Amino acid sequence: MSTGGAGGPAVWLVPGQWLPPTAEKTADALAAGRITAEEADAMGYEQLPVSDGPSAPEMAVRAARRALARAGLPAEDLSALWHAWTYYQGHDFWSPAHYVAARTGALDAVPTGVQQMCNGAGAALRGALHQLTAHPGGGPVLVTTADRFAAPGFDRWHGDYGVWYGDGAAAAVAGTGAAPAGALTLCALVTRAAPELESAHRDTDAFHPAPHARSATVDVRRTKKAFLAAQGGRQAFLGRLRRETTTVLADALAEAGPDSAGRLSTVLLPRLGRATARDVYGPAVAEVTDAPVADLGERTGHLGAGDLLSNLAALADDSGPHRLAPGGCAAVLSAGAGFTWSAAVVRRT
Repeated sequence: MSTGGAGGPAVWLVPGQWLPPTAEKTADALAAGRITAEEADAMGYEQLPVSDGPSAPEMAVRAARRALARAGLPAEDLSALWHAWTYYQGHDFWSPAHYVAARTGALDAVPTGVQQMCNGAGAALRGALHQLTAHPGGGPVLVTTADRFAAPGFDRWHGDYGVWYGDGAAAAVAGTGAAPAGALTLCALVTRAAPELESAHRDTDAFHPAPHARSATVDVRRTKKAFLAAQGGRQAFLGRLRRETTTVLADALAEAGPDSAGRLSTVLLPRLGRATARDVYGPAVAEVTDAPVADLGERTGHLGAGDLLSNLAALADDSGPHRLAPGGCAAVLSAGAGFTWSAAVVRRT
């Protein structure tokens, strides 16, 4: 399904992020036996940010305040807040979206929680875009993501195949009308889904009565191993991922307008490491555009639901190495368990 495009009002985005100042180094994890040398080489990442204090929703509030400050907007002006996450938010029976809204000062905003795994930012942004196009005069919308992959419930280094998980939060203010200085214009946002692949992250033998009833630590390797055996192996699954990525990017570029593929300066990838970029995303993007690809996860790892917004923040950061020049265009890819894929095309205003 696609959203936005030439038929609706132009939507601008002002992103921001907050990452913990502390980190665990890959070299230390290797020395401690938490990862192997082969895994370190396949990932190619230097470190993972680790929160030694703030919870995921508390980090989301910090990212939200940064995005609002960059946009020059008070939280009181927000009409809605969409908060997305992948993992535990600090309480068992509770709405983290309402906490983020309250602590940000968005007391007139309607909060909504989004749990679409690692494509959470894409899903939340899609919801925000629907609202803005349906009610263009209703006020700006805030999108936030945050995850903290803390022990003992999660092993950020060894809990999954080919993914290392970093703590952090990202946010974006989205609106219509006059854009703040330095904003990104959202030219297209397209999302595709393949619900028949949901069992990659599910124990197929039984549903469980409570969290961690099956194992004390989240074990994605167990469910993925069973899934791949049933699906005909790793190569068949990687082929499906490549095809879906190619299709969602091609659809987003078509929605963004003629010659958009040739105008891209970069395609930013989900932060899943060197091997995944080489085996899945690089070949998938090459089917559509000659634009260079980049994985910005060397010092962040995979930020759960937040990769898409963090990549947008990198494009909007005037002091950063990945700053998008005025008038420049870029695409940002996102994917999450389920499976769901999103592709956003943005232009620097």
